[in-house]
Amino acid sequence: MKALVHVTLKQQVLDPQGKAIARACASLGYEAVTSVRQGKLFEVRLDAADEVAARNLANELCEKLLANTVIEDYEVVRLDP
Repeated sequence: MKALVHVTLKQQVLDPQGKAIARACASLGYEAVTSVRQGKLFEVRLDAADEVAARNLANELCEKLLANTVIEDYEVVRLDP
């Protein structure tokens, strides 16, 4: 099973890379871009018995390895067989 995990900085954490991207968008003429928050996307292949087990394993991986839960939020956005 494949899990897609999206990790982003928590809203209250400053995102200097996102701010730099937003400034670059403005300098390129993309005035409609008002803000950017950067993040990470992980594609993880799992050997799990079912979707519940896969989601539990993906969440455990996020808590222990993929996300720094002090400053980052995560979401398992999709599970594919």
